Amino acid sequence: MTTHPVNPSPYKSAATNLMRTTILDGLHDLLLERTWSTVNMTDVANAAGISRQTLYKEFGTRKGLAQGYALRLTDSLVSAVDDAVYANEGDALQTLYVAFTEFFSRSASDPLVLSMLTDDPPPDLLRLVTTESGILIEHAAVRLTQTFERSWLRASAHNADVLGRTVVRLALSYVSMPPDNSADVAADLASLLTPFVSTIRDTA
Repeated sequence: MTTHPVNPSPYKSAATNLMRTTILDGLHDLLLERTWSTVNMTDVANAAGISRQTLYKEFGTRKGLAQGYALRLTDSLVSAVDDAVYANEGDALQTLYVAFTEFFSRSASDPLVLSMLTDDPPPDLLRLVTTESGILIEHAAVRLTQTFERSWLRASAHNADVLGRTVVRLALSYVSMPPDNSADVAADLASLLTPFVSTIRDTA
């Protein structure tokens, strides 16, 4: 007899998402007062009001916890791009400028990012946005590809994927080394990518 995987119920999925949000919010609050290097799993479990066993079951390791937090931060990039795309219809330059500016602003004030900007940055965090950033890029690129295909850009699947991955890589490259003037850098990146977006629209 053939068996089929059972999809989790909507209630279970919602409960899991709520728990992950609570955990990551707890970590966020801890990082407002302490650096990543001084936070352990027990601290996070206590901040979230759960057991260490539950925390380990959800994220596996401290590295998994950091990765989960970084994925949520990456989602903020996607949200910034989404908002910019639909708020600036037909204006590629302004869309990209607003998207990069907003992401730089969000990342610059994030406590996990600030933990990287110390005299002795944690190596595990640096790897997360450099040599081990593949999962962040893939996660964000999938969502951005959908936005670029479905919005006024009307990009092909291939072009949407190229643009999505490029935007993510460029944005993440500035996380560990924030620009001195984010507005100027955002303007430069927008100018660089606008001709490609214009080509996408012309061939749509």
